[in-house]
Amino acid sequence: MTATPLEPPAPSGATLSEHDSKRLLAEFGIEIAREELVATPEEAVAAARQLGFPVALKLCGAAIAHKTERDLVRLGLADAVAVRAAALELLARRRPGDGDTGLLVCEMVRGRLELIAGLVRDPVLGPCVMLGVGGVLAEALADVVFAAAPLSQSEALRLPARLRAAALLAKPLRGEPAPDPERLAQVLVGLSRLAEARPDVASVDLNPLIVRGGAPIAVDALVALEPGSAPRPALPARPRDSELRERFRPLFEPRGVVVAGASSHPGKFGFVALHNLLRFGYRGEVFATNREAQPVLGRPTLRDVAEVPEGRADLLFVCTPRDANLDLLQRAAARGVRAAFVASGGYSESGPDGAKAERELAEAARRLGVLLVGPNGQGVVSTPASMCAQIVAPFPPRGRIAIASQSGNLVTSFLHHSVETRIGVSRAVSCGNSAATTIADFLDYFAADPETAVGLVYLEGIRDGARFLSALEHFTPRKPLVVVKGGARAEGMRAAASHTGSLASDDRIVDGILRQHGALRAATVEEAYEWAASFATQPLPRGRRTVVFTTVGGWGVLAADACAAAGLELIPLPEELMREIDALVPARWSRNNPIDLAGGETRDTIPQVLELLCAHPEIDAVIHLGLGIQSDSANALKTGPFYPDHGLERIVAFHERQDQRYAEAGREISERTGKPVLAASELAVTDRDYGNPAAQGLKRLGRLCYPSAHRAVGALRALVTYAEFRASLGGGAPARSPGAPLPD
Repeated sequence: MTATPLEPPAPSGATLSEHDSKRLLAEFGIEIAREELVATPEEAVAAARQLGFPVALKLCGAAIAHKTERDLVRLGLADAVAVRAAALELLARRRPGDGDTGLLVCEMVRGRLELIAGLVRDPVLGPCVMLGVGGVLAEALADVVFAAAPLSQSEALRLPARLRAAALLAKPLRGEPAPDPERLAQVLVGLSRLAEARPDVASVDLNPLIVRGGAPIAVDALVALEPGSAPRPALPARPRDSELRERFRPLFEPRGVVVAGASSHPGKFGFVALHNLLRFGYRGEVFATNREAQPVLGRPTLRDVAEVPEGRADLLFVCTPRDANLDLLQRAAARGVRAAFVASGGYSESGPDGAKAERELAEAARRLGVLLVGPNGQGVVSTPASMCAQIVAPFPPRGRIAIASQSGNLVTSFLHHSVETRIGVSRAVSCGNSAATTIADFLDYFAADPETAVGLVYLEGIRDGARFLSALEHFTPRKPLVVVKGGARAEGMRAAASHTGSLASDDRIVDGILRQHGALRAATVEEAYEWAASFATQPLPRGRRTVVFTTVGGWGVLAADACAAAGLELIPLPEELMREIDALVPARWSRNNPIDLAGGETRDTIPQVLELLCAHPEIDAVIHLGLGIQSDSANALKTGPFYPDHGLERIVAFHERQDQRYAEAGREISERTGKPVLAASELAVTDRDYGNPAAQGLKRLGRLCYPSAHRAVGALRALVTYAEFRASLGGGAPARSPGAPLPD
């Protein structure tokens, strides 16, 4: 069918007819079924003869959104008699509100695989392309994925792999060829181009796309319009890294900090903030103010921020009441303050008056050139400056993970995991109400920050979608990003006239955009921190080829199952590798992957096998299980009534020394070969009183001991996913981790 020029846009909120929808889509390279629009039963018969029987017949009108629900579709009409009868029946079903109607005569497209594709404009994140499993069960199955437009060809090619039913698209189905990846990508890129060229198009629904001979053919289409919409204005140019570092220096590397509203009451924010700065050894100058100039923690205070020596403090930590803060900010800026963290509440979270005060505070900060964080925030941490400027504990060890959160409590949770694991943090900040500085701003800074190797974000909502997407696009090609997203169920399904709209929830769209741009979405706080810690301490794998190495069998079986579920490749052991292991252990070892030494190891076997595995070019990663068993037995000997006699002291020392040695070997071999070695044992969490030398040894060495094989496999899958994303950008995955741990 040849596309013809389009009619003027329909009224606001209208839909194009199926015929006009398809004409529009054809202009953007989307292949549609052959069809003819006619007015009478006789014309329908003539069109059917031209197209070739059998045909489909539909009542077509601009106001007819869902023909199937109204029984306005007839399929498989095999001759002229059937077409004429169907045409008369459909014309009799017309309603006054259907608009100008006609009969759409369509070729019958046969295929076993039906897909759905579409376009929806999210009110925050803008136009998003959708792909999913289609047909009449599309909404019931809800197996769909989203990606933000504009969509590149490479992004479109990656999108099908994210479906739960991805296997259906990767191989022939009952004798029919699989969808041609390039032709399917053409549909998705065409929808993206349409979104850019026609801002008045609110949504597009292609359901079904029937795969015929590998080609996805649109047999039904619906375009909804919202005239008057305009393209989003372009974002300002991105600052250079040096400019970002200088902009955020007063917040994360201040020469001095002023605590405004310092209190002598240990339960007040102003006391805790001052205490934490002093307690954890902040290296800059600390000033405190309160109205009475009353000493706090034995230190003198100032009556007014105007008394702070000019140029000696960059950061103002605000614990004063809301109504005092606007004037406070102006006086602080006059003394050289260039950043303010506002812990005070009573702003937009409290109602209209608070929202007005928040806008005034943000505008004043902008006018004064002050970087404003908050209000209603918990604090900011910068371990390179030994700065704990927050109203809660704890203070984490120094490391390479940067945290930004829309919840202060979640910052605390991440910091507790840092303290527990000793995998440290570079920066941490709670955004509070994000009146002026948002998650996107912090991502820009973290990308430029040499102290940061991986970002960790808790996200509930996005105000400026274009700004967030820009930050995401800039961050993930440089550094891995782990995200925990809250509010998945609170933001319910969005009602819309098309299938695409009804399948588009806020959470699905955010999830799709995160995946599109290589961010890793974790389900829990624990999982998120383990993934971030893995990125901060492990090399990135070159591929999915994994070996599970254990000294006993059951753990290995469960780990193998977890690898398969995660899409990791549990490779057969190469012959030469088996011969090398044969020379080290008795013949009863498993001779398979998982490697089960079956208790046949000697003093040096485990380091030797780890060395063989990591050195082999066909192995990308190792899951190491069984660490700590010897020390577990040693603990039973050490705490019993027979210790230290009967030779127990010597064997206890040997077992503990061996486990420590295994931990050291795993880290050393991993770093030398550039391959991840992830060790897992429940002793990491079940034997805290004894302090198992294996688990504790890994902690001292700056590596995680994962509490289970499944947790280790999940972390490895995150490493693999990000490495593949980096490789898809054309530069390949780096052989080493994005960053190495720093000393405490």
